[in-house]
Amino acid sequence: MAITSTDTMETEDHSMVDAPPNGVGDAHHLSVSGHDREGVVATMDDIDAAMEDAESTGETEEFLKSMKRNRLPTGCCYDDRMKLHANADFGPTPHHPEDPRRIEEIMKIFKKAGLVYKGPDSELLDILKKDPNKYMWRIPARDATKQEICTVHTPGHYDWVESLSRMSTKDLRALSMTLDQGRASLYVGGMSYEAALLSAGGCIETCKNVAAGRVKNAFAVIRPPGHHAEYDSAMGFCLFNNVPIGARVCQDEFPETCRKVMILDWDVHHGNGVQNIFYEDPNVLYISLHVYANGDFYPGKPDNPMLPDGGLDKVGDGLGKGKNVNIAWPSQGMGDGEYLAAFQKIVMPIAQEFNPDLVIISAGFDAADGDELGGCFVTPPCYAHMTHMLMSLAGGKVAVCLEGGYNLQAISHSALAVARTLMGEAPPQMEMPPIAKEAARVLAKVQAVQAPYWECMRPGIIDVQQMGNGSSRLHDVIRGYQRQIMSEKHSMVPLFIQRETLFTSFDNQVLVTPDIQSKKKILFIIHDPPELVAMPDVISNTVDPHNGFVASTPESLNGVMSYIDWGCKNDFGIIDANIPHYITHPEDLDAHMPRTPERSLQKEIEELVSYIWDNYLQLYDVEELFLLGVGDAYLGVKILLTNRECKDRIAGVVNFVTGNLRPVKSETDPDLSTWYKHNSLVFVAADHACWSDEDLAKKVLKRRFGGVKKSTHTGINLMMEAHASEVQEWIMARVARDKSGHTTEEDR
Repeated sequence: MAITSTDTMETEDHSMVDAPPNGVGDAHHLSVSGHDREGVVATMDDIDAAMEDAESTGETEEFLKSMKRNRLPTGCCYDDRMKLHANADFGPTPHHPEDPRRIEEIMKIFKKAGLVYKGPDSELLDILKKDPNKYMWRIPARDATKQEICTVHTPGHYDWVESLSRMSTKDLRALSMTLDQGRASLYVGGMSYEAALLSAGGCIETCKNVAAGRVKNAFAVIRPPGHHAEYDSAMGFCLFNNVPIGARVCQDEFPETCRKVMILDWDVHHGNGVQNIFYEDPNVLYISLHVYANGDFYPGKPDNPMLPDGGLDKVGDGLGKGKNVNIAWPSQGMGDGEYLAAFQKIVMPIAQEFNPDLVIISAGFDAADGDELGGCFVTPPCYAHMTHMLMSLAGGKVAVCLEGGYNLQAISHSALAVARTLMGEAPPQMEMPPIAKEAARVLAKVQAVQAPYWECMRPGIIDVQQMGNGSSRLHDVIRGYQRQIMSEKHSMVPLFIQRETLFTSFDNQVLVTPDIQSKKKILFIIHDPPELVAMPDVISNTVDPHNGFVASTPESLNGVMSYIDWGCKNDFGIIDANIPHYITHPEDLDAHMPRTPERSLQKEIEELVSYIWDNYLQLYDVEELFLLGVGDAYLGVKILLTNRECKDRIAGVVNFVTGNLRPVKSETDPDLSTWYKHNSLVFVAADHACWSDEDLAKKVLKRRFGGVKKSTHTGINLMMEAHASEVQEWIMARVARDKSGHTTEEDR
C-alpha cells in the first residue's frame, strides 16, 4: 500500500512546483523534471537556477537588486496524495465532512485566480528576474519522519497510526465506526497513515521554509488536519498534530532564529491537542478563537479530567502560565465584528508583547459564513484582515496551515482571501460590524484573566480581592450619600419592605418622606442611578478623584432633587425609588459586573412597584397621585399601569426618555392607551432615534406612547432642568382642576 514520496501524483491538480530550498529538507531530487510540465508552476529550485544563470551572464547584481526590490515570494505546499485519506469504502453513506475535495477545491480556486504559474518553462527565469512575487512557488510535501513526529507524539501513538496501513478493509471499517461514535470522531482507511505523514511533512517543510527565510510566508494546503490530535491519541478528524510538529522541528533546527513561536488558531473548534502539548511551554504562545458554549460545543470538556478544556480560564501551567489564551465564544453565530474585535483587543496586543520569531496560523475555515457545521459568519475579507494583522509580526514570517472547514465554497474563497493577502494584496475595505454583547463580555473576561501575565491586558483591570474587605462599589457609596442628603433636607427614610429577597436587593433604594400615609398628594419617582464619567491617565490608566465626575451630583440625584424639593415645598409626600443597573452582592469578586439584563431587571422592577402599590399606595387615602419616570427606570411606570388597575387613582404621569420609548397598552383595559395619552407628559430627547425619520415621528405621537413632546435638550439632567417649570405648572394645574371639580372632555 505504500507510495513513494519522491514524486507527486500526475493529476490535473498538480499545478505547482516541487522543490524545497537548498539545505531545507532532503529533496533536491524533487525539482521540476520528469513530469509533464503542462499546468505546472516554478519550483523553489528555479530561484537557485535563476541565480546561477544570472552569475553566468554577469547579471548577479541586477538579479539580487530585483529580488530585494520585489521581496521574497510566497510559498505553497500541496500534494494530491493527501486526498487518498478517504472513507469511500465504508458504509452506505460514505460522505464525511473531512472530504478529500477540501484541498482540491482550494487549489482549483488558486489556479483560477492566477496565483500559480501555468505557462512554459522558458518564461520562468524572466518572471523570477522581473517579479518573483507574482506567483506562489512550490514547497513540496514529504513524509514526516518518526523522529520528527515523536517530538510531539508518543512512539506508541505513531505506531498505532502506522498500523493502519497494515489493516484489512474489514478491520478498518470496524475501527472507523468505533472511533466515529466516540470523542475521536474520525475515520481511517488504508492510505490514512501515508496521507498523515505527508500532511505533517508538508507542514514541517512549509514552516521551515518560512523560518529559514527562503520564502516570506507560505500556505500549506494539507490534510488530514491536526489540531485535535492529542500527544498520545487521534481525535476529531486528526491523526498527527501537524502544527506543533512543525513548530518543534523549527525550534530544534533554528534555535537562534526561531526560539519563540506563536500559534494562532481561528478554527471554530478549540485546538485541544495544541493546547495540551504546549500547556507548560513558555516559548510557544497559543491563542485560540473558538465556540465553547460552556463546554457543549466540540471538543467540549475532555474525558480525561487531568486535561484542561477550551474555557477562557485555561491560561497554561508552570512556566507556561499566560502562554495559553482561549477566546471562548458563548455560542455559535459569531462573525466579522466579534473576530476583528478579538484581534484588536486581545490577539494583537498579546502577540506584540510576546514578540514571536515565527507565526503559524492553524487555519480552519469552519467559522466561515456558509459552513453549517461551524454556524458562524466570518467572511473572506475578515480572514484577509486577520492575516494582514498577523503579517506585522515576526518580520512577516507567517506559515498558514490548513485545519478544518467543510463547506467547499466557503473554504476555497476564504483560503483565496488569505493567499492574496500573503502575496501582498491589500485586504478589501470593510466596515467594523457591531459586536454582540455576549462576545464583548467574553473579551472583557479574557482581558481580566490574562492581566496577571501580560502588561497590555492590565489597563482598566481591577483585582477586587486585593483591595481588601473595606472597599465598596461606588454605586453603593453614592446611594448612601443620597440617603444622607435626603435625610438631612427632608427627613426621608428607607421604606421598609417585608420580603427578605426584595429587602436585600433594594436596601436603601426606596426612600420616603415622613407621614407619607397621611398625605393627600404624593409624587412617586422612579429613576436611574446617576451617571459616572471618568478620564483615566493615558499612560498609567489610573483615575484621580479630580478627573472623575458624577453627571449630576448626589445633591441633585440625577436631576431629581429639585423635583423632591419642589414637591416637599408644596406638601407632596415623596416616594423615591432608585433602580440600580445591578444589585451588588458581597460575593461579587469580578471588578466588572455587567448590567442586569432588561428581562431580569423588569422582573425585579415589577415586583418592587407592585409591592409598593399593593402595600402602600393603594391603601393610602391619597387624592392626587403623580408618577415621575426618569431614564430607563421609567419602565416601572409602564409596568405599574399595565399590571394594576390603578389609572383611576392616578392624576398624571411625567416621563423623561433618552432610551427605549415604551408603549402603554392593555389587553384587558382597552381605554388605558387613551387615558395615558391624555394624562401624561413624555419628554423625549432631541437626539432620540424616533425623530430621525418622519414616519417614526408620526408613530410615537400615537396614543399608546403617551403625550409625547420633543425636548429641546439631550441628556436626562438637562431635560429635567429645562422642563422643570413646565412640569410643575402642569402638575399644579391638575391639582387645581381636581379641587374645583371640573373635568374636561379630554380627560373623559
